[in-house]
Amino acid sequence: MTAQILATLLPVFLIAGCGTLYGRYRTPDIRGMNTLNMELFVPMLVFAVLADGQAPLEEYVGLALAGAVVVLGSGLLLWPLAKWLRLEPKTFLPPMMFNNSGNMGIPLLLLAFGEAALPAAVVLFIVEMLLHFSVGLYMLSPQTPLWRLLRMPIVLASITGLGINLAGVPLPGWLLEALHMLGGVCIPLLLFALGVRMLDIDFGDWKAGLLGALLCPLSGLVLAAPLVWLLGLDGLQAAALWVFAALPPAVLNYLVAEQYRQEPHKVASLVLIGNLGSLVVMPVVLAVVFAYVHSGAS
Repeated sequence: MTAQILATLLPVFLIAGCGTLYGRYRTPDIRGMNTLNMELFVPMLVFAVLADGQAPLEEYVGLALAGAVVVLGSGLLLWPLAKWLRLEPKTFLPPMMFNNSGNMGIPLLLLAFGEAALPAAVVLFIVEMLLHFSVGLYMLSPQTPLWRLLRMPIVLASITGLGINLAGVPLPGWLLEALHMLGGVCIPLLLFALGVRMLDIDFGDWKAGLLGALLCPLSGLVLAAPLVWLLGLDGLQAAALWVFAALPPAVLNYLVAEQYRQEPHKVASLVLIGNLGSLVVMPVVLAVVFAYVHSGAS
């Protein structure tokens, strides 16, 4: 099992480490890189996975619901604690709710469980992204119109791909292969960009950062435990939910906080120290998940 955990995590941290090392001696256009990823490569991957008729998406309704409960429930669970600790909810809660399902979640699930985990990883990523750009933006600015969601390439790719899948429209193999190849670019690029962002860690708010590094995965796992049982998730879907629930805060939280001027430096500490904390959290979670999967297979 130790070898399996290392085989899953080492490529993730190696690619992210390359981003950190490169960013240390160069100044890559990380904003442009992220824009290209979120507007082209990630939507291509999402569309290809959803439009592929071989992926029975109706089987992932329970997982999508569980993912939504983990995201929204984390905010509800931690809101009283944030008030008690006198932490600004608009600063503290979004990083606790919206996790790194793109930069870390998709690569981690693929490395842990292979291509069979890709539909589950993409479904959870879509759920997290849709909630982030609806509920998350509303939390920071209630005046934000929700129709802005329809301008996002990921949302358009999700709607189109889902429609093609449910309508049973077959796409030619050469087109799907090209889309998968383009979409595959996003996975190492997400990790590389995460590594570059790690250079921005500000330890000035290290106490809040450490608190977030603990509470973000803990709140998700507390919610995931009953959901696996209530929704009857098993096998790969249950494993995907456990990993999703334990992921650290998304880097996107920092970009959104910067855009809305919601204490971006504090959010950066929560996000980046939380991602450092995943060096400790994820091996433990993967050990439990692998044991669960192996016990179910035996």
